[in-house]
Amino acid sequence: MLFACSFAACSDDEGDQHATDLRLIEDYLADNALTAESTNSGLHYIITREGTGDHPTLQDEVTVGYRGYLLDGTVFDQTTGGQTITWPLSGFIPGWQEGIPKLKAGGEGTFFIPSRLGYGAQPQPGIPANSVLIFDVQLVSF
Repeated sequence: MLFACSFAACSDDEGDQHATDLRLIEDYLADNALTAESTNSGLHYIITREGTGDHPTLQDEVTVGYRGYLLDGTVFDQTTGGQTITWPLSGFIPGWQEGIPKLKAGGEGTFFIPSRLGYGAQPQPGIPANSVLIFDVQLVSF
């Protein structure tokens, strides 16, 4: 898990990147006629199915199905054919740590994650540095 800086601790370059990411997310939402809620950190999210029961916390192990893609639609990772992954929520990127607790078991949503809540300036396989990430996530259980 990569460290995400707070607003006060970010360098000017990181602050500029965050502002760019937020513009990119807002443009994507407008271009696709989507309405999302947002958090103070810049995570934007759309809950498409709330689910039932309680919300998970960082101390929970979660089972999810997901598809991760870039703003241009390039898929970089996904579960397929009903597969899921199970992992401690605290072990995921900050955007998931913040977004998944918005769901309940059986819930589904889309998270629009600015780069500093994802992988930041560190490129990953299929993910360029400073990429905004989009995840369609189904919280199966926790």
